[in-house]
Amino acid sequence: MLSRDALSISNVAMSTAPAVVKSADRVLAILDLLADGGPQTFAEICDGLELPRSSAHGVLGTMERHGYVVRRGGTYALGRRVWEVAQSWGGLDLRALVRPAMQELVAVTGETVQAAQLEGAVAHYFEVCESPHPVKLSSRPGARLPAHASGVGKALLAALDPAEARRRLSVVELPALTARTLTDVEDLLAEFARIRKRGYSIDDEEFALGLRCVAMPVRSTMGEVVAAISVAMPEPRYSRAIAASNRAALAETVATIERSLADAR
Repeated sequence: MLSRDALSISNVAMSTAPAVVKSADRVLAILDLLADGGPQTFAEICDGLELPRSSAHGVLGTMERHGYVVRRGGTYALGRRVWEVAQSWGGLDLRALVRPAMQELVAVTGETVQAAQLEGAVAHYFEVCESPHPVKLSSRPGARLPAHASGVGKALLAALDPAEARRRLSVVELPALTARTLTDVEDLLAEFARIRKRGYSIDDEEFALGLRCVAMPVRSTMGEVVAAISVAMPEPRYSRAIAASNRAALAETVATIERSLADAR
């Protein structure tokens, strides 16, 4: 039999134990599922988390309205708001951190510089510093484009485990934006292996005719790829020598950003 004192202690422990809020628990479970497994259909989410269909509709609808998930082609993926919240972790604003180095890279190369992160099989461009030239790549922060068709997107996909890259590419459409776009999953996986070996990716008019770019991943002190940076060159200003020079400048910029990441932690 428990003594009065023991019973009091037990009651206090029970009263101070954190309560599980079912709706909040489901939101966090969905975020974890999409972060670990990439885009999922409604049925996959319900089955994977054993959620009632009626409850899942309401939870996903609320998350979509607030920007934590987005619907694309029958699947749900993490939304931009997740990225925005992640950037505030530890007071780190990744966009502000990369901007000075990107602006310096524009000054060195004269070309448009972009930074992106991966959302499923989509590249989310979160910062863009445009070239001063009238003929240039025009882009904007917030754009989302198929990752398989760009240098920065391929750099991000190549950083994934090959099995995970295969899974993500196998559940989405891979449009051919030009005749040069790689759309076969096996061809893309072979390209990712080459990217990992040389340390950078290229876009050889795969996103748009007349546009080439080089891109590299940015890694945290733990080795995690947190973003990728690219330099885009229009065909009239492209040559092998210029491409090599821009690639070297990009490598220096990535190293600068990685040092800034280490200092910020």
